[in-house]
Amino acid sequence: MNDKTLMEQAQKAREKSYSPYSHFRVGAALLTKSGKVYTGCNIENAAFSATVCAERTAIFKAVSEGERDFEALAIVGGKEGETADFCTPCGVCRQVIAEFCPRDFKILLGTPEKFKAFTLDALLPLSFTEKDL
Repeated sequence: MNDKTLMEQAQKAREKSYSPYSHFRVGAALLTKSGKVYTGCNIENAAFSATVCAERTAIFKAVSEGERDFEALAIVGGKEGETADFCTPCGVCRQVIAEFCPRDFKILLGTPEKFKAFTLDALLPLSFTEKDL
């Protein structure tokens, strides 16, 4: 699967966002090394701490199905009716990505038409991992 197709899947996942409070819709598409794609969207809750981001939704879906080897993650988001140039993962999502992915893991940000690839190391240079325990 190419990067553009993965970004398109993230954009499609964004359409399922449940974001009645922030109106900030995010979709993610996680490509496994076996070629399977797990998608996720942000799911808000009136008790804000119960909200879950699109990235974590996709990762937790994959892990709950036994997947642990990931190739890339595409993220598309922005205010309702708009798409941000770059919708970066929040700190909690970056930490979850660090739990399951290597430092050179590819993260695609932008839109299907214009996106840029980053490594996990670039987005979270000093992550806390099992090595810190």
